[in-house]
Amino acid sequence: MRLTEVKLTNFRGYAEETSILLNDLTILVGRNDAGKSSILDALEIFFNGSNMDPDDCCVRSDSTEVKICCVFDDLPEQLIIDSNNPTTLADEYLLRPDGKLEIIQTFRCTAAKNKVKGIHARANHPVADGVSDLLALTNSKLKTRARQRDITLDEVNETINAQLRAAIWSQCEDLQLSEVEVDLQSETGKKVWEQLQKHLPVYALFKSDRSSTDQDSEAKDPIMAAVKEAVQRRIADLEGVVGDITAEVKRVADRTVEKIREMNPDLANEMNPRISNKNWDSLFSFSLTGDEQIPINKRGSGTRRLVLLNFFRAKAEDASTSRECGVIYAVEEPETSQHPNYQIMLLKAFQELTEQGGCQVILTTHTPTLARRVDPASLRLIKVTGRTPEVLNGTDNGVAEQIIKTLGVLPDHDVRVFLGVEGRHDIEFLTRLSAILAASEADIPDLGHAEAIGHLVFIPLGGSSLDLWAQRLNGLQRQQFFLTDRDNQPPADAKYQSQVNNWNAQDNVTAWITSKCELENYIHPDAIRVILPTYTGNLTGDFDDVPLAFAEAVHQSSGSPVSWTDVLHDERKLSQKVSNAKKRLNKDCVEKMTPERLTEIDPNGEIRGWLRTIKTVLDAEPGI
Repeated sequence: MRLTEVKLTNFRGYAEETSILLNDLTILVGRNDAGKSSILDALEIFFNGSNMDPDDCCVRSDSTEVKICCVFDDLPEQLIIDSNNPTTLADEYLLRPDGKLEIIQTFRCTAAKNKVKGIHARANHPVADGVSDLLALTNSKLKTRARQRDITLDEVNETINAQLRAAIWSQCEDLQLSEVEVDLQSETGKKVWEQLQKHLPVYALFKSDRSSTDQDSEAKDPIMAAVKEAVQRRIADLEGVVGDITAEVKRVADRTVEKIREMNPDLANEMNPRISNKNWDSLFSFSLTGDEQIPINKRGSGTRRLVLLNFFRAKAEDASTSRECGVIYAVEEPETSQHPNYQIMLLKAFQELTEQGGCQVILTTHTPTLARRVDPASLRLIKVTGRTPEVLNGTDNGVAEQIIKTLGVLPDHDVRVFLGVEGRHDIEFLTRLSAILAASEADIPDLGHAEAIGHLVFIPLGGSSLDLWAQRLNGLQRQQFFLTDRDNQPPADAKYQSQVNNWNAQDNVTAWITSKCELENYIHPDAIRVILPTYTGNLTGDFDDVPLAFAEAVHQSSGSPVSWTDVLHDERKLSQKVSNAKKRLNKDCVEKMTPERLTEIDPNGEIRGWLRTIKTVLDAEPGI
C-alpha cells in the first residue's frame, strides 16, 4: 500500500481539514513552526499508535475531536476476513469513487493518554435501507436479512459472510451508493482493519532533535535483532551447553545439601537447589569504533547522526521485510550537522530507495541544497497565513517563487552557473561523463567538482514543470544553461521547443536540445555491454528507446518466470523496471564510457560543445 495523501483536522495548527499530497519522495519546506513536524508526528500516531497528547488538539477550536486521515493506492488484491475465504475492498464497497482507500482515525483529546476512538473508511458505500449496515452483521443476522429481503441463495455458501453480503447487494435494485464513513470497528469492519494493518507500510520517523549515539534504541534494535537471530541459529548447541552446566552445578548443589543434612536436617529440608540463566542475547553488547578504536559516541555530531540514521534505516527495512510490506522513511532535517556534500549524498540515497519500489521518503528541510535538487512536483511549501497553515504544491502557480523566498536559493553567492536539466538521471549522466572527459581534456569541466565547490548549481526541472524556474533566477545575475531532451523524432518539433525558444530569448540564458531522443542515446552500446554482456538491443537509431531495451534485457537475463509481455501490460511494474534501467544506464554504464566511445556515438561533438561553453563561464569571475 502506498500513501498518497494525509489529511489533518483539529490537530495542532491544522484547525480545518488540511490535505497534504504525497509522492514517492516528498520534501516539506517552510519556516520554523509552520507545521512540518506536525505532519510527521500525525503519521507516527496513525501508523505506530503513539499516544496523542491533550495539547495536540488545536487551541483555536472548541472541539476535542481530532482526525488523522490517510489515503492509499496500490492496494492488496484480496483480503481474508471470513475464515479462509477471500474478498476484495471493492466487493465490500470500501473504496472511494477514484478507487483509493481512505482510512480515518478519530481521537478525543480529553485524557492524558488518547488512544484511537474510532476507525472509519470513507467509501462509496450502499446507503439504501436494509443494505447499508451489512458489514456490521453477524452470519446469523445476514441470513435473517437475506430471508427478509427474499434473496436467492441457491449458489451461495451461507457460512461465508462475504458471499451473503454480495448476494444481498447484487439483488438490490438501487444501492444508492454514496460517499460515507464506514465503521471499521463493527463485526466485520474490525476484521477488515486487522487484515489491512498487515499491508500498511512500516512508518519510521527520525526526528531532528533526538540524541545520536550508538546506544540509542534505534541503533541497538537492529544490532540486537541480529544477535537474537544468530543465537537462534545456534540454539540447539547452546541448549546442550546449558544442559551440561546445569547438570554439573546441580550435582554439586545436591551434594552440598546432603552435607548440610548431616549437620542440620531441618535446615537441609528448607534447601531446594534452583538454577537459572540469562538469555544468551543479553550477554552481548556492542559499540562502533573507527580505525583508531574511537567509539562512535565520541565522534562528531554529524558522524553520530549519519551512523544512527543508517541504523534507523536498517531497522525499518527489516520490519518491512518481515511484514512483506512497504516502508515510509520520515526524516526531519537530514542536513542537520552534515557537510553539504553529505547532504547531497543523503538525498541521493533516499532517491534511490524510492526507485527500488515499495519505499516512500518524506523529508523536512530548511536548506536549498536539498530542495533545489528535486523535481518541483516533490516539493510542498507550508506557509502560515494569519495563524492558519496552508500546504501548497511545488508545481502550483507562483509556489516556486515562494519557496525561493522561504529558503533562499543559495547558502552563499559563489555560484557562477545554473544548469537546468529535466531530471536527476541527467545530473548523473553529466557529472560522471564530464569527470571522465576532464581527466584527459583540459577544456572540459568536471561538473561534479564544480558543484562540490559551489560554483555550479544543478536545477532538476521535472519535465512538464520546465517553465517553473524560468525567469526566477535572473535576479541573481548568473549565467543559466538549460538542457532538454528532443523526445520527438524529426520532422516533428522537439517536445519543449517553444520553452527553449523562450529561454534563448532571455539575457544570460542559453538552452540546448539534444539531437538524439534523450541523453541515454549518447551512451555507447559497448559501454552498456560491459555492464550487461547479454544486451542485444538495437541501438543503431538515435530515437531507439534505450531504457526500455535495457530494462527488457535485464528482465530476460534475470530468469524471471514472468514474461516480458506480462510486464508490458503492468504499467506500474514496467515503470519501475524502466526507472531502474535509467539509474543503471546513467551511473554504471556511463562510468564505462571513454573519450573514444563518446566520439564514436556523438560524432558531431554535441556534448563536448555544451561542456566547453559551460567551462568558459565557470572559469570566469562572477559577473563577467
